[in-house]
Amino acid sequence: MSETTFDYIVIGAGTAGSLMANRLSADKSRRVLLIEAGRKDDYHWIHIPVGYLYCIGNPRTDWLYSTEPDAGLNGRVLRYPRGKTLGGCSSINGMIYMRGQSRDYEHWADLTGDDGWRWQNVLPAFKKHEDHYLGADEMHGAGGEWRVEKQRLRWDILDAFAEAAVQAGVPHSTDFNRGNNEGVGYFQVNQKNGWRWNTAKAFLRPICYGRPNFELWTGAQVSRLLFETQPDGTRRCTGAEVWNGTEKVTVRATREVVLSAGAIGSPQILQLSGVGPSELLRQHGIDVVVDAPGVGANLQDHLQIRAVYKISGAPTLNVMASSMIGKAKIGLEYVLKRSGPMSMAPSQLGAFTRSSPDREWPNLQYHVQPLSLDAFGDPLHSFPAFTASVCNLNPTSRGSVRIRSNRFEDAPAIAPNYLSTDEDRKVAAESLRVTRRIAEQPALAKYKPEEWKPGVQYQTDEDLARLAGDIATTIFHPVGTTRMGADNDPAAVLDSRLRVRGVQGLRVVDAGAMPTITSGNTNSPTLMMAEKAAGWIVEDNR
Repeated sequence: MSETTFDYIVIGAGTAGSLMANRLSADKSRRVLLIEAGRKDDYHWIHIPVGYLYCIGNPRTDWLYSTEPDAGLNGRVLRYPRGKTLGGCSSINGMIYMRGQSRDYEHWADLTGDDGWRWQNVLPAFKKHEDHYLGADEMHGAGGEWRVEKQRLRWDILDAFAEAAVQAGVPHSTDFNRGNNEGVGYFQVNQKNGWRWNTAKAFLRPICYGRPNFELWTGAQVSRLLFETQPDGTRRCTGAEVWNGTEKVTVRATREVVLSAGAIGSPQILQLSGVGPSELLRQHGIDVVVDAPGVGANLQDHLQIRAVYKISGAPTLNVMASSMIGKAKIGLEYVLKRSGPMSMAPSQLGAFTRSSPDREWPNLQYHVQPLSLDAFGDPLHSFPAFTASVCNLNPTSRGSVRIRSNRFEDAPAIAPNYLSTDEDRKVAAESLRVTRRIAEQPALAKYKPEEWKPGVQYQTDEDLARLAGDIATTIFHPVGTTRMGADNDPAAVLDSRLRVRGVQGLRVVDAGAMPTITSGNTNSPTLMMAEKAAGWIVEDNR
């Protein structure tokens, strides 16, 4: 940390920050500092796909956040994992490659007044860093840093569920990433030869490490951003204060600071730095730089409702992993072939469909798994079963992220406010009925599926919505807490090029910038946003 002045400072070496650092440091005349609060990604469980089980809830790799008690979940508190290591959430997530639907980006363009966010204009950014296993075509890229592969295992029970979904009216799909993801099929994943492919491998190693103009600090947490008043009276972000474990170090950026600490971390840092709702900042004794009520508001997340079905006559992970012999066989298959359950993403089979026929677009996503447990992190059940988790892709509930104090060490208060609208409760009830309709199809009959959770005794909308509150959990897709918007939108924190309104020299580039959540997993859309933002920064500072 002997050098403290750089052209660009990128805060957060996660999904967006790793790509940003790569693109900005490609210009050898610009010095780039990448700051990561976590450690290097040299923990072996990061790289073995099933290792997410040992990374989530582990202080080595996870911030260990929890939500506030949530009324929509009948007062429950949820674990809220966020990656704290190089690669960020791409080091602990489900590895599912998912862009969302074209309509998501058309809506962003309408909300921001910027056609640059339309589907045809974001598709090139997706393709630029993509390395698809089938090669390049009009929808996919090849030769980029971000590897996309098919999964290395199949399950009879998942094949049967897919056939049952087709019988229930859901078309078969081999690719969810062509603009309309309606259908059922196996997810494509961010893996390479059976190993997790995180953004640290993709964008930092070995490329950035070999650049003399690139510097990486790990174990370094930003406590606040620094602002200076310019001669014209405007405020400019000029750097950050960084805690390295023993002392605070001040770093300066001569061109821009890029905040990529995620949908939880970025609003926390902004609020600690005086950019946020003025009443909240004053409550904690923080001087107001910009009164920005949208900072920490607009939190959106996908809530998965986990229906569990007991079965017979088909292998599931519950049974395979129930003995030492079974576990040894699983481990041996991975060692010899890089396949089998240890190569699994948390969810293998996906489906996108409508909660009711009057829906214009698919508004439900399924993550189907050949296993079951009471809650994430708990032991597998002793009986053979599969889990069909379903989430509302376009929730109308909105939550918040707000600092609890003026201490950077204190985790913020995370209040998702799940199922807080009539619309979301209605979709929750409808989605459980769709799950039951699929389970009743002939393709699954030979496995004798028995609804174990929530239970067939619950039938009314009121019953099902209440049960959703009892059994639903986050699927780890928080977005929107520093959202971009049109110039006439007072609640928008960012303009359409992700610049923070009210100050100069500062952008937020992560999932918090999304105005509305994408219709699927959020990791790859975040990479796309970083690709576009990196191009703008280079263009603006040329």
